[in-house]
Amino acid sequence: MSADLTDAELAARLAHAAGAILLDIRASGMFEGKALGGAGDAVANEFLCRAIREARPDDGLLSEEEKNDTARCALERVWIVDPVDGTREYGEGRGDWAVHVGLAIEGVAKIGAVALPGLDGGVVLSSDQAAALPGPAERPRFLVSRTRPAKEALAVCEVLGGELVAMGSAGAKAMAVVRGEAEIYLHSGGQYEWDSCAPVAVALAHGLHCSRIDGSPIRYNRADPYLPDLLICRPEYAERVLEEVAKAA
Repeated sequence: MSADLTDAELAARLAHAAGAILLDIRASGMFEGKALGGAGDAVANEFLCRAIREARPDDGLLSEEEKNDTARCALERVWIVDPVDGTREYGEGRGDWAVHVGLAIEGVAKIGAVALPGLDGGVVLSSDQAAALPGPAERPRFLVSRTRPAKEALAVCEVLGGELVAMGSAGAKAMAVVRGEAEIYLHSGGQYEWDSCAPVAVALAHGLHCSRIDGSPIRYNRADPYLPDLLICRPEYAERVLEEVAKAA
């Protein structure tokens, strides 16, 4: 990848290319289920990490599939990637998985691209290609995990008279809000920085609200990359959702 690309262009190209690699691995028929997820993770991670280090040798790097080198914490610019967000969905042949390529600058998710290769034709959403949000649904749609929906999301959805929409990966959920397929993604079951850095950068660029569920900012490039919770929603819902979360707590 050319070093002449902007950070956003680099992120988008890498996310798209990794997605194409992952589709090829799945189409090969050489792996199934967990083995497919593992193979995809390994190959996509190798590609992304090598390309980032070649294109941005002075930046730090944090990946789900790499050893956590906390020396990155001394750097202002750190790339945060998830080669396959939604490994289970990818291994099951579903479409609700993603590739995350994000860049945190001074702890803030500034640049990001999220590829959704499993959708028809493939989609890449980037922080430098923001579009107007589609109109909201009459009833707010809450994105929740397929297997363990957050209790806070269930409670707030009931209060707001909303509708639950089950979906796989964190990136797929966040991009569903960007794409106008839902209004609120409220998660409290625990995540890591690579689960949300790129999606948050894209969501912020599109004018969405992004925060912790207590309303505090989301910070990246910390020594411990664990992030307990996340709220991505249309701005008109943010205050009410945060109020109801506080009541539920």
